[in-house]
Amino acid sequence: MGYGRFALEVVEAVVDEIGADRVGVRLSPFADYVDCWDSNPEALGLCMVQSLNKYNILYCHMVEPRMAFMERKHRMGFVDEKRQIPRKLFSMRKIFTGTFIAVGGYDREEGNKVVDEGYTDLVAYGRMFLANPDLPKRFELNAPLNKYNRLTFTIPDPVVGYTDYPFLE
Repeated sequence: MGYGRFALEVVEAVVDEIGADRVGVRLSPFADYVDCWDSNPEALGLCMVQSLNKYNILYCHMVEPRMAFMERKHRMGFVDEKRQIPRKLFSMRKIFTGTFIAVGGYDREEGNKVVDEGYTDLVAYGRMFLANPDLPKRFELNAPLNKYNRLTFTIPDPVVGYTDYPFLE
C-alpha cells in the first residue's frame, strides 16, 4: 500500500463512519505544480483506483493532465490554437468499479463525446461552471459562454469572481 497510504486510510475511516455510498474521491495523479509530482503518475493513478475499489465508494473524480495546444490553420490562412486533452485516464476508468468522473478542460462537445464513447461516466466543469452559473442551460441551448477571469480565483473578495458572472437573458 505504498502509494497513497494516508489517502486510503482516510477513505477507510470516512467510509466506516458515514458509509461508502456517501464517499467520493478526487485524484490528480498527473499534478505537477507546487513541488507536487510523481515520477510515474499513470502507475500512481492505477494503484489508487484499484485500491479504492475495495471500499466501494460512490465515485472517483480524476483530473486529466494539463491540456496541450496544437496549432491549426484556417482555410483563410489564419493560424490559431486548438486545445487537445491528453486523455490519459482511460486505463484508470477501466479498473475503477464505481462512477468515474473526468475533469480537465472539457467543453460541451468534447464532454458529450467522452461520455458517449465510454471514456468516462460523467464530466465535471470547474472554471467553466464558475463563470457560467447557468452552464447546463447554456449547454442545452448551445449558447455562448462567459469567459472566466483567473485573476479573481484566489482574491479574498466574497463577491467578485464568484457571484458576479451574468446569467443568460
